[in-house]
Amino acid sequence: MGVVKTEAKIFACTQSTVLGEKIAKAFGAELGKVITSTYSDGEFQPSYEESIRGTRIFIIGSTHPEPRNLMEMLLMIDAAKRASARHITAVMPYFGWARQDRKDKPRVPIAAKLIAKMLEAAGATRIITMDLHADQIQGFFEKPVDHLYASIIFLPYLQSLNLPNLTVASPDMGGSKRAYAYSKALESDVVICYKQRAKANVISHMELIGDVTGKNVVLVDDMVDTAGTLTKAADLMMERGALSVRAICTHPILSGSAYERLENSKLEELIVTDSIPLTQKSDKIRVLSCADLFAEVMDKVHHNRSISSKFVM
Repeated sequence: MGVVKTEAKIFACTQSTVLGEKIAKAFGAELGKVITSTYSDGEFQPSYEESIRGTRIFIIGSTHPEPRNLMEMLLMIDAAKRASARHITAVMPYFGWARQDRKDKPRVPIAAKLIAKMLEAAGATRIITMDLHADQIQGFFEKPVDHLYASIIFLPYLQSLNLPNLTVASPDMGGSKRAYAYSKALESDVVICYKQRAKANVISHMELIGDVTGKNVVLVDDMVDTAGTLTKAADLMMERGALSVRAICTHPILSGSAYERLENSKLEELIVTDSIPLTQKSDKIRVLSCADLFAEVMDKVHHNRSISSKFVM
């Protein structure tokens, strides 16, 4: 008897349907059919409307808060396990709750570790994600994790701008490793912002380490939430003599007054991926799709081929 080839099917959680359709098209497949029933009190139940027995399924869903997004991913995984799918890959372009990756003060949870265990308990056999807030989150899983880097998407765009006197900047000390990796690829200088927080999402003081006079600066970060750090950094750099300031942020959370801050800032352009759908339009935001990257990696995973070429940073 010959080896039975496992079929691959792609499904998407509600919050990532648009991205799921793009990925499925790039993969060369139709997005699978899922119906979600919702009760009066808000409880919901996803249902696969086609057989997935013996298949490899990819479930696409970013888990940015609110918590419904994570819960939907867990329910989709559990339903697939109970429907006898052979392989269940959670494709999470944005892995939410990742800022809680350690105990930074007493009596707080390590939410990223908890979510890793929840995904495995639900039945996920593999995780594919992009630009984790902290690399060590991969170690929270006992299942394989493919951690992709959006630099594959961003670097060609930056190079196409042909910016003279380009300098890469990190908006905080924690992102210095990422900034140095970009600077190496772009053969540019690096500057770093040092910030102190009064509390979460509130900056009390920011200082610049390095010279930006006469430079075209590109700030690099994994996510943009309230845009407070980015806009403050951009304004500071323009005050210190920068010619222009752009920002690259993989995951556009953009909560609270983020859009207003962007419009009122000296930031020339914010470049993001579509890992999280935008809630508003802005002329300052340029979206580069991550669909082709995920589709290619999913295809290689399905055919048991190497994906090491996608780990460039």
